[in-house]
Amino acid sequence: MTTTSKTASNVLMNGAEYWRCLEDVLARVVSFCSSRSLKEGFCVHAPVVKLCLHDHHYVNNNLLNLYGKCFGLRDARQLFDEMPHRDVVSWSGILSTYAKNGRHGAAIDLYRDMADSGVYPNAFTFSCVVRSCAALSDLDYGKRVHGSLVKHGLQSNLVVGSSLIELYSKFDSSDATKVFGLIDEADVVSWTTMISSSVRAGKYRQAFQLYIDMIKSGVTPNGFTVSKMLAASGFLGLEYGKLIHAHAVVLGVELNLVTRTTLVDMYSKCQRMEDAVKVAKLTNDSDVVLWTRIVSGFAQNSNFQSALTALADMNRSGVSPNEVTYLALLSECSPILSLDLGTQIHSRVITAGLEDHIPLGNALLDMYMKCSDTVEDGLRVFKEMQLPNVISWTSLIAGFSNHDLQQDSFRLFIEMRTAGVLPASYTLTIVLHAADSLSQTLQLHAQVIKLKASQQIFLGNALVDAYAGSGRIDDAWRVVRTMNKRDIITYTSLATRLNQSGHHKQALEIVRHIANDDGVKMDGFCLAGFLSASSYLGKQETGQQLHCLSVKSGFGSCVSVLNSLVDFYGKCGLLDEARRAFAEIREPDVVSWNGLMCGFASNGLIDDALSTFDEMRLAGVAPDKVSFLSVLFACQQGGLVDRSREYFDSFREQHAIEPRLEHYSCLIDTMSKARRLEEAVEVLETMPLKPDASIYRNLLAACRVHKNMRLGEDMARRGLELCPGEPVFYVWLAKLYDDCGRSDLAEQTRKSKREWFSRVEPDGTLEQDESLPEMKHVML
Repeated sequence: MTTTSKTASNVLMNGAEYWRCLEDVLARVVSFCSSRSLKEGFCVHAPVVKLCLHDHHYVNNNLLNLYGKCFGLRDARQLFDEMPHRDVVSWSGILSTYAKNGRHGAAIDLYRDMADSGVYPNAFTFSCVVRSCAALSDLDYGKRVHGSLVKHGLQSNLVVGSSLIELYSKFDSSDATKVFGLIDEADVVSWTTMISSSVRAGKYRQAFQLYIDMIKSGVTPNGFTVSKMLAASGFLGLEYGKLIHAHAVVLGVELNLVTRTTLVDMYSKCQRMEDAVKVAKLTNDSDVVLWTRIVSGFAQNSNFQSALTALADMNRSGVSPNEVTYLALLSECSPILSLDLGTQIHSRVITAGLEDHIPLGNALLDMYMKCSDTVEDGLRVFKEMQLPNVISWTSLIAGFSNHDLQQDSFRLFIEMRTAGVLPASYTLTIVLHAADSLSQTLQLHAQVIKLKASQQIFLGNALVDAYAGSGRIDDAWRVVRTMNKRDIITYTSLATRLNQSGHHKQALEIVRHIANDDGVKMDGFCLAGFLSASSYLGKQETGQQLHCLSVKSGFGSCVSVLNSLVDFYGKCGLLDEARRAFAEIREPDVVSWNGLMCGFASNGLIDDALSTFDEMRLAGVAPDKVSFLSVLFACQQGGLVDRSREYFDSFREQHAIEPRLEHYSCLIDTMSKARRLEEAVEVLETMPLKPDASIYRNLLAACRVHKNMRLGEDMARRGLELCPGEPVFYVWLAKLYDDCGRSDLAEQTRKSKREWFSRVEPDGTLEQDESLPEMKHVML
């Protein structure tokens, strides 16, 4: 116990001779102790009870103030409940104590109780309640309190005004400016609150104008004001930051550690690290926060060697890097995929003995999963963690999913649940996107329901996408209907899946659902998807209506929409419209050029398609695999075998694009149709990829046209080895035999086909393909 508190106790316990002035002295002692510790306050409170002074509300109010300043919420509440008389000071004291302890909902409830008790609030009361409303983001109730304080004539009060500005600025409301204009004499706190709200809303120039107005009004900024202005300068540029720095020095504003740290941040954002280091060196009381900003500043500017050097300087200056320092560095590794830097940081973390720090372990796990080509390093970090939490598991699952190890992602999710770790909503979203079977989707849906998270819109969207991706469109729609709120992603993911599965008509019907769903607005990506569906269906009128809608909705210049329009008009044969849509694209990308090329090629304008490819290269746009296919398709349509081969070789040699199976298939088909079967077979035999059935099918069709029975038999044999029972090989081979005058072999082939489609099981039943009746009708 300190000397002061001992003296206070002695005065209280031996105070018979001081009885007349005891109440006043005691109140003063309580007030003095309230600036000290809770323990000292108890030393005073005990004699208050013993001397039966607990009925004196002035003493009680000071004790309540003591508990409030020392965060003694439980003792404050007990005292408040035992007080025989409560005035506005008592109510404001307990209300303030709840607010200081983060119990803002309870603070607002006390305000209501206070009103019911007939005690009128004062400016301090209103200030506390309004700040609680701001903390809870409860604008509606805040406005009600605002209305009450206006009735009490407190709208121009400085304290109340500052709290109202804090509330309204949180919602980017113009009411903050109106309140500020009503304050009689704005002080540095209210000015700084206005500036702070502008910075938080990203209105940096407005913040500067307020700063200028504050100076003109004769109010001198403090360190907090300067910090906010320096934060704004980081976004506006170095010139602004230097101006604020110089002005603060001229005015003699004390640049404390917080302000200097913000100054370092500003210079870092402006890529002036040498100035940031100068500020740090001029600071006598530099600490780990300031050094951390220096280190992360170098990393943010991609100067990683200097970041590591600063880390060493930090150690030499006697300041040890902590978890925050390494977390700041690791956060810069993942976006740039710097595995080397991340590995060096990991080594330093181990040297510092911080490897058991869970947030650091999670950051290292995330870094390895994003930066490494494999999951092994991240998995090793995870296994070394003593108590991995939900963030650890989620990072691990996301890492496996991003490395296309979906089955492992689901297995890890099961392991997580077995370990007793409850998944977060984000965890479920990741696993739903990784789910590759209906069984997994159903299990995950059950987990969503169990966690009572089915009404979270992003989880609902993930479920819609998972069901639609599994071909369960009805289930996807069922989820859509059960969602309390939907957004454009809900419908876009469903439309995309429908397009991918060939259900273009159903995809187009989603337009009507969007129109009937209040609050959901069409976006460019969604419009592009619907235009794609229109192009597949050849729905010219629908596509044109969507074109009009895109213009009315403000997406007329959206690149994805214009690309879809080029594709749509090209597939509909409206090439002039396709050209016009292409011309509206300010900077055509490879998708734009590919759409125009494909449109020309599919409509027989081979020269236009190939000249478009040449224009694309002259424009500096690098071709991709789709460009490759579009050019080969144009050559196929025009029968340009030699040019097709030239393009094929140039894509590999000049553009480093390795041909896929569809490229080989297109080249082989072009050669086959031009009666160059030997060359086609040579490409087939030498290609590094395993052929699919379509290649054998196209070659068989060409053999029939050119009556090449020997090669046709070989293609049919290979095709049936790859796809046993595929009817088209039987049909075309039989017709090839007919065309070559071998009706006996044709009949034998048809008989083989019938035998394949009618097989007797040991129990005497007839096993038939589900599609057998239709096949018989069409082919036999």
